[in-house]
Amino acid sequence: MFKVKAYATPAPDAPLAPFSFERRDPGPHDVRIDILYCGVCHSDLHQARDDWGGSLYPMVPGHEIVGRVVAVGEHVTKFKAGDLAGIGCMVDSCRRCEPCEAGEEQYCCEGFTGTYNSRERETKNLTFGGYSEQIVVEQRFVVKVPENLDLKAVAPLLCAGITTYSPLRHWKVGKGQNVGIVGLGGLGHMGVKLAKAMGARVTMITTSPEKGKDALRLGADEVLVSRDDEAMKKARGKVDFLLNTIPVGHDINPYLALLKLDGAMVLVGALTALDPVQGVNLIFGRKTVAGSLIGGMAETQEMLDFCGEHNIVSDIEMIRIDEINAAYERMLKNDVRYRFVIDIASLKA
Repeated sequence: MFKVKAYATPAPDAPLAPFSFERRDPGPHDVRIDILYCGVCHSDLHQARDDWGGSLYPMVPGHEIVGRVVAVGEHVTKFKAGDLAGIGCMVDSCRRCEPCEAGEEQYCCEGFTGTYNSRERETKNLTFGGYSEQIVVEQRFVVKVPENLDLKAVAPLLCAGITTYSPLRHWKVGKGQNVGIVGLGGLGHMGVKLAKAMGARVTMITTSPEKGKDALRLGADEVLVSRDDEAMKKARGKVDFLLNTIPVGHDINPYLALLKLDGAMVLVGALTALDPVQGVNLIFGRKTVAGSLIGGMAETQEMLDFCGEHNIVSDIEMIRIDEINAAYERMLKNDVRYRFVIDIASLKA
């Protein structure tokens, strides 16, 4: 065991503060990583404050982790000391159910083990995330980070990147397709970049004309303001695929009207109840509403390689670890373009 510094919250109504704990020594298949940067996801805030229920304390959040390997177990074959590496939302799964065997560990029948706010499968100890100096993870759940990318801006790819990449790939988005990205935030801005790199024509669908201007900078071909009834009418039946990143329950019926025959809308943001869906909006047009959860480990590596090839990273704002509570408050006000990233060197100072 070895001691590491971190930031943690002891209760849902308490701020994050300095905290220390012990990590396990690397086992035969483990990788020990010196964390350089950790992205700040909206789910960090929600779980720290127990907005979804079931949170475990003390909690060290963080599941968008980029760092450098400092040690490996004797049976590790994928990594060596000095390699750049990443950790996303999960650090284990049952590894034997049908989804796990298919490389879809995020859909593990027993539930995957979260990078934080979860319990290790064998010891039942709490898992602690990336707001910390180092982490030890089994090599299956570690990915290689392309050397050519800006490391601090890579961190959000481990959640926001794979969350948007996976449905775009699963629904075979590519050249000749019209793709709509609903909502421009941490997820939406990655959806624009990835769909564009895949060759699609990309429409940003937003309530804010100002955000629409930024979407064009990010690579969108056009902007559709969802509060403009006339523009929404003109866009009906013109979209092949919708990636819906809105983080709360809402009325999806106006967006369904945008889809072509056999079009699909995939939800990646809303975990709460949606407004009633009118069946006629699905039946007429043979349309589909689906959901998607992050991605498996093989697909996460594929996503990073794709981003390396196309030089895609997240738009970020760097913060020190002692600014995390202020960052959470700003996130509640949507005051970030588009992801906070913690410089973990500030923890070690």
